[in-house]
Amino acid sequence: MSGEGFDWHGFLGRWQAEWVPRADEDEDEDEDEGGEEAVSVLGRAGAGEAVIAAAEERLGLRLPESYRKFLAVSDGWHVDETAGVYRLGGAADIDWFRDPYDLSPLYEENLGDRPRQEDALLAGMWRRAVRLETDSDMSHALLDPGDAGRDGEWALYVHKGWSGEPPDRYPSFRAYMEAMYRDFHRDRAERADFVNATTRAQDARVEEARRLALRGRCEEALPLLEEASSYGRPRSAVLLNQLHHVRAPRSTRDYGDLVADPRYLPELLPVQAVEPGRGEWRLGGDDHWLGMMVARGVERETAEAVLSAVRDGTHLYAPPGPWGRAVAEAREAARWGMTDEAWRTLRGALPSWKAPGRSLIAPIGLLADPVLGPLVTPERGREILATPRSGESGPAPEPVPDLDPPGLAWLAERAAKPQPHDGYRGVWVEGADPAGLPALIGEEGAELSAPTDPRRASRDAPGPHEREGVELWEDRAVVAVGRTAESWAFAFEVTSHHRLNGRFRSPATAASAAGRAVVVWRDPTSRSAEEQPTAFHLSVAEQGDELYAFTARGTEFERSGAIPDALDPARLFRPEDTEQEREARVLAALHTELGLSLPRFALDQGRLRTFTTRSWTRAPREGETFGYAYVTTGRPRT
Repeated sequence: MSGEGFDWHGFLGRWQAEWVPRADEDEDEDEDEGGEEAVSVLGRAGAGEAVIAAAEERLGLRLPESYRKFLAVSDGWHVDETAGVYRLGGAADIDWFRDPYDLSPLYEENLGDRPRQEDALLAGMWRRAVRLETDSDMSHALLDPGDAGRDGEWALYVHKGWSGEPPDRYPSFRAYMEAMYRDFHRDRAERADFVNATTRAQDARVEEARRLALRGRCEEALPLLEEASSYGRPRSAVLLNQLHHVRAPRSTRDYGDLVADPRYLPELLPVQAVEPGRGEWRLGGDDHWLGMMVARGVERETAEAVLSAVRDGTHLYAPPGPWGRAVAEAREAARWGMTDEAWRTLRGALPSWKAPGRSLIAPIGLLADPVLGPLVTPERGREILATPRSGESGPAPEPVPDLDPPGLAWLAERAAKPQPHDGYRGVWVEGADPAGLPALIGEEGAELSAPTDPRRASRDAPGPHEREGVELWEDRAVVAVGRTAESWAFAFEVTSHHRLNGRFRSPATAASAAGRAVVVWRDPTSRSAEEQPTAFHLSVAEQGDELYAFTARGTEFERSGAIPDALDPARLFRPEDTEQEREARVLAALHTELGLSLPRFALDQGRLRTFTTRSWTRAPREGETFGYAYVTTGRPRT
């Protein structure tokens, strides 16, 4: 960033004119020996060329252009009492730093054999830098002639000796001064008497950015808000946070005191509760978070209720008006796994979203909904921001493609990277209400849970030895429940470690009381497919009677009933194919022949209701022996 073309007279003059004493400053303490108010006059008369040249001769090198031009306008500068460096000296004051604290060895010893260029430059900076400050809080402004850009400008480092941190780097003296000017503004931004041409211009940018954002022109709004935020302008940070948050939906953002405003609380407080709600809040736990919310003006009972609902999955994002009705409709679809349909509903209703006040520009509350929040991927977040809303107009963005692939073939993709629990099993019932599945195949008293992570629910389910009244031989599955686009209700265990054995009892007959039912079971991948092939089972029943079934182990089959040609295991499990190819073929046939599918996104990343089934294995008969061992690995359950 060269000093060429930069108006130092205008820049420094504006800074001087905008200076307003801080309310807590004591004017008596700001008077120098000559009786002048040192703070009220930030700069001094410019240094002549001869003075600057004398300094360069003393140092033995020519100063960078932006610093030379600064000295020609003001021979020194009072930066700010809140900055680490209070005052920059004039041409006669600058000198070599000479590393008085012996910092070079500390940085050199960490370089290693192949240091990064920026690390090598920093390690050498301490001995060759020029010191600029004459008054500071144990801090130094250091111009480094060894760290020069293509424009000839030297990097400026600010070393805060009390911090124990590496110095802050600026690409040039001009960049440093512009940053200090923004800090000067940010430090005074909340003062009612701090109003000037710069604050008015930045506030106008905030308002322009707000309108652009609501028109779906996020990319144009971002730089305006970033600049205004660097000046500390009101509302700039909270608007910027929303744009970043929606673009990165799994990130966390702080919305400050805005959470207590009744207009914004329903949108923002649940979002603030997501991090502590999922156990990621480390600073003092719930009490500390609740105390923060109370300090911001939220009633403790309100904060506790929101945190509890977010944590247990019962929180509902329920905005008013047409947008709220679309949210409810989308949730009904998503709670049964139809997430693409749910997103299409939300997409169509986004223009109807109304901002409850001028500080909100996006439906942030959607991110905290346990069912709908996971649907907002980064791509969909950008789609939200590109959609005109809250009464503004503009072109609609190109729709983000659906996330769920058709059919079941995606299940076979996991076989390419086998995991210990990559088996799966499930029940499909044609035309049934998914809410009725617990009555068909659930254990006694089974009920649907609140929306939860189905993978975690299955993985963390207690074993038979951990449940009173459950026999060791029982194999009760925790299944996620939903509905497919082809109107099949499903109950599916997406990560199963159980293996098919001779006591397997298909739940197809019990499930078929409400219509045709299909059961699929795939064993977890075996360590040695040749010695122990992965088993695959299919059974189909209707009105309580099994129509046909088969179990394939490699290329050996057990079969019963009149199996349709399209599902004949001899055609699907070819000897020359790999296990993954056989699995992919049979899954494709199930989709083509029976119309079976599963929502990958909901099962892998979404939230679904779950219940515990009856045992998938029968009791051992007289004379049968069996043994079980339970080994717990990984993290303990919480």
